This record gives sequence, C-alpha cells and structure tokens, in this order.
Amino acid sequence: MKMPRLRSEEYSRREEQFRKEEHLVRSYLSLRKAVGIIGIGLPFALAIGGLLLGIDLQESISAYYHTEMRDLFVGSLCAIAVFLWSYRGFERRDEIAANLACIFALGVAFFPTAPGPETPGFPVICGRLHSFFTAGFFLTLVYFCLFLFRLSDQEKPTGEKFVRNLIYLLCGYAMIACLILIGIVNIPAIALLVRAYKPVFWLEACAIISFGVSWFVKGEAILKDRTLPVTTRLVAPRIPV
Repeated sequence: MKMPRLRSEEYSRREEQFRKEEHLVRSYLSLRKAVGIIGIGLPFALAIGGLLLGIDLQESISAYYHTEMRDLFVGSLCAIAVFLWSYRGFERRDEIAANLACIFALGVAFFPTAPGPETPGFPVICGRLHSFFTAGFFLTLVYFCLFLFRLSDQEKPTGEKFVRNLIYLLCGYAMIACLILIGIVNIPAIALLVRAYKPVFWLEACAIISFGVSWFVKGEAILKDRTLPVTTRLVAPRIPV
C-alpha cells in the first residue's frame, strides 16, 4: 500500500530537482548573454558616447580611460569581471579560465594605458602591466573560443552546434589576428604611417566584439539546439567535436 506513495514522493523529488537544475542552467545562459552584450556594445558605447561629449575617436579602446568616458570603460570591465568570476562551467578548467579572465579584466581596468607615447610623470610599469593584462585577457578568451566552447555532449553534434562551433572558431581566430596586427601597427616605422587612421582602436574593437559575439552565442541567444532539453545541453559530459 505504501509503494504508490513512495513512488509519488520520489517523482516529486526528481521533478523539483529538475526544476532547480533548469533554473540554474538558464541563469548560466543569461550570464553568458550578459557578458556577450557588454562585449559587443562597449566599443560602440565608448565611440558614440565620446563623440556626443565632444571627444574625438581615441587611438585605442583603453585610451578612453583618460577621457570623460572613463567610468563606462572601467565599469564595463568590472561588470565583465564579476560575471566571469561567477561563471561555473562544466569542468575545473572552465572555472580556472574564467577566473583568470576575471583577474586580467580587472588589471586592464585598474592599470591604465599611458595617455600618450611620452607622458611625463606617468608610471612606465603601469602601461606595461596594462599591456600584459590586455594580452592575457584576450588569450584567455581565445582559449574559451577555440577549445572550451567547442566541446559537446554528443558524439554527433546538431546542425546548430556545428554552426556555433564555426562562429567560435571565427571569433577565436579573429582575436588572434587582431592581437598580431596590433603588435605590427605599433612598430614605430609602421605606426608613423597609419596612426592617423586609429588602427589600434579598430583592431581592439574587432577583438572585443568577437569576444562578445562568442559569449552571446554560447548563451544560446541564437542558434539554440531545438532537440535537446536545456539541462542536457549544460550538464552532460562533453567531448571534442
């Protein structure tokens, strides 16, 4: 006589657990989308907001630290850092990568780039640390795109997953290309020829937007798998595809 009641209780317990897991998964997806939206919007917000305030287009994204757009620049990076620190992926390496990206993002925010090539009184070490944190931040994001984001819980990925993986690859390689090109355009002889076109700003903007797009897609804002429940997409073990 007690068996139906026990089964009912077990069913209710499992249903409640499933709802909790689904809520947790949706929270993670929302977090990823939030990171993506900030990344995509930051270059546009700085450039357009600066122009509305009478600020010329800066030579780099980081140069907005030394303008009235400082609060937006630092605040956006801090928001990204908080989201990354809160991020919990499938495995320990996901969390380590997210925590590293968080630290690098805070370093970019609080160790500003030099206001100009030769600025009296500005600590040289500060500018060097900014470059280090910037490179570390983007390289960690490249690792997400080329490796972590492309893992799958199925031996045969869905059509949507195939397209998402292609986007992750494009975003990762775009960030790598931007980092290489930034190094090239900063070579003194080349910098003299192209500085007026603000190449570093455009390359940094491209890299940040690529980062934002990859996280926006990972948050399943678009190209969501139609055949799998949301908990399966996040919780199941993953394999490279």
